[in-house]
Parts: sequence; structure tokens; C-alpha cells
Amino acid sequence: MSDAHTPRYASVVFDADSTLADIEGIDWLAEQRSAHVAGAIVALTHRAMNGEVPLDAVYAERIARIRPTHDELQTLGAVYVEHVIAGARELIADLHANGVRTAIVSGGIRQALLPLAAHLGIPEENVHAVALRSSQHDGVFDALDGEQPLATQDGKIQVVRALMAGGALPSPVAVTGDGSTDAATASEVTAFIAFTQVVRRPAVVAGAQAEAKDMRSLRAALFT
Repeated sequence: MSDAHTPRYASVVFDADSTLADIEGIDWLAEQRSAHVAGAIVALTHRAMNGEVPLDAVYAERIARIRPTHDELQTLGAVYVEHVIAGARELIADLHANGVRTAIVSGGIRQALLPLAAHLGIPEENVHAVALRSSQHDGVFDALDGEQPLATQDGKIQVVRALMAGGALPSPVAVTGDGSTDAATASEVTAFIAFTQVVRRPAVVAGAQAEAKDMRSLRAALFT
């Protein structure tokens, strides 16, 4: 990727969907349903990621409509691994080799993101995402498992702020992602880098200190 090996940041926070993998997990789950349900879910996701509607307004509705099963979440975990962005694993390994703390902070489903994190070498305790529960204990995950800040519009700000305050994310901190909830963290961290290889949202790029069009350019932004 590059011969540069001096990190600019002590911690790097990654979004998952459309950043570490080139899919949106919730949309993949919706595609396992009828075309009508899939179309409605994709439209809701698009509006939320563009910042047109608060994530709070659509997250629980999407889960209630899709009602993913345990087996589907396991399959989605494998699909994430199959769709890892080229160069992501090498970049994260290089960050770790240089003593940089990495974490995933995502509005994706935690149960499905853990295999992706393991593949990338990010410890399970550094994966912050949305946990679901089966309200009827029947293997169908149809509800949020208690309070889930990352299912809300301001959740990433809250989580990143708490991790920094608790020492889990040493400063300086960079966040990279593709959506409006990622861009919202710009006021809390040293740098927000818009990742645009999968999807480019002008409003997100406008709020970023830098734009990374692929993992090579992301690496250039993270190292000197």
C-alpha cells in the first residue's frame, strides 16, 4: 500500500457497513424477504445514511419488519467476511503493528459483525454495535436488546465520547466512515475521514477533514 509507517493517530475508529465491507448488512437481510419489504428497507437505510431522517426513526422499524433469524445473522457474518474491502485487513494489521488502537463503532448488528472483526484482527471487546434479542425466545431477532445507543442518530457521538473519556481510545483519534452518523463525530475527535469507495455522500464529505476513496488513500491519511 505505502512505505509510510508513522501513524498520525493513537486510535482509529472504523464504521463497518460500506467502509470495512462493501455491503449494508441490514439491506442484505431485507433482500432475504419479499421484494416489497426489501425495497422499503433499502429506502429507509438510504434516507437515514444521508441524514434525511434520524436513525432513531427507522432502526427498530427495520428490525421489526425483517425479523432476522439466528441462522441468517450467522450467514450475514460470513457474507461480511466475503465482502471485506480490499486492503482493509492489511491496513488494520499495519495499524496494530505500529501500536494504534482500533475499534469498530457501527449501527450494524453486533452478532453479525463479530466474524468480520475477528477476520480483521479487531478484538471482540472493541466492537461496538447494536445487539438484538429474540422477544419470544424462538430464534427470531425482532427487537433491540435493551438500550442501544448505536441505533440512534447521536449514538456514535455518545459511544466515541465515552470510549475516549474511559481511556479505551487514546488521543489523537480518527474516525472513518461513509454515513451521517460517522460525520457527526467530527466535533469529538481529531479527524473525521469520509470513506467513499462504496458510496459517496456529498454532505458527509463536506463535514470531513479528508476523503479516502479506497484503502490506499485511507492509509495515506492515517500515516505520515
